[in-house]
Amino acid sequence: MSKQAILLVNVGTPDSPSPGKVGKYLTQFLNDKRVIDIPTILRFILVNLIIVPFRSFKSAKLYSHIWTKDGSPLLLHSNDFKTKLQKELGEQYLVEIAMRYQSPSIKSALEKIRQQRPEKIHIVPMYPQYASSSTGTTIEEIFNQIKRWEIIPSINVVSKFYDHPKFIESLISAARQYKLEDYDYYIFSYHGLPERQILKGSKHYGGNTCQMGACCNSITKNNRYCYRANCFETTRQMVKALGIKEGNFTTSFQSRLDNKWLKPYSDKVIQELGEKGIKKILVFSPAFVADCLETIHEIGTEYDELFKEHGGEKITLVRSLNDNDDWVKAFKEIVLN
Repeated sequence: MSKQAILLVNVGTPDSPSPGKVGKYLTQFLNDKRVIDIPTILRFILVNLIIVPFRSFKSAKLYSHIWTKDGSPLLLHSNDFKTKLQKELGEQYLVEIAMRYQSPSIKSALEKIRQQRPEKIHIVPMYPQYASSSTGTTIEEIFNQIKRWEIIPSINVVSKFYDHPKFIESLISAARQYKLEDYDYYIFSYHGLPERQILKGSKHYGGNTCQMGACCNSITKNNRYCYRANCFETTRQMVKALGIKEGNFTTSFQSRLDNKWLKPYSDKVIQELGEKGIKKILVFSPAFVADCLETIHEIGTEYDELFKEHGGEKITLVRSLNDNDDWVKAFKEIVLN
């Protein structure tokens, strides 16, 4: 019988925490026209002459803090998830992983798949909420590679799963590992994006209806591919399932580069909560299915230190889904059904 293949793609990771390898990763990542969506010449100058030379050493230091004896947490979790999913699906399926930037490359993973001559390929960018700078660039690169094939089999693309019942169930299962009653407040922290990218998406797909506000209070035909709306919907479904009361939680955005990114900013929210007398915060990161620099260090270390500096006691990070057994079974349903 012909096999079906599943290609899982995450953002990527340096090959090591050395400044050279981190610089190589940042160069590929930040030169992507969907990541920094400015004119080519300006992006080249900004990335190659300013950001990478100055940021490589700082970022390398951060990566060294989370690096394990076996390597990058993101890659390790991805490999563990792949192994479990392969076992769950059986030998009639071929599961491969790739990183949009660096190794293992999309090109190499697709070549492994091509050699098996599958009847169908399921492509899954591992980003629950759709964004051009994550999901969009991944799909674009995959088709840039596949278009060179003489034979192109049937292809299924899962471009978002932020509100899929099985994804929400997996998040709730992970949350149940923590005693919610032990915390004073809850934050749902998503990776940030420039506001201009949200507005650009609305112009091209959403009828130019984005208001950066109440338009994200529900999912409509205009905002179903809006990253901001996707994030707020994931929060709404989680809050409802967990029974968290209105006023006890905030949806916020982290990893901003300037003051024109999605608001509210996670670090500012955390600082204000500490100053208000909140002592214990539980932080969810539903934009990440595998723990990485942004969850382990930014939330687990930097935000915890910031919170304590402003009167708080402890921030607890809810671990990402990683290779949880519930998530493996849920993912099978998301892809195949």
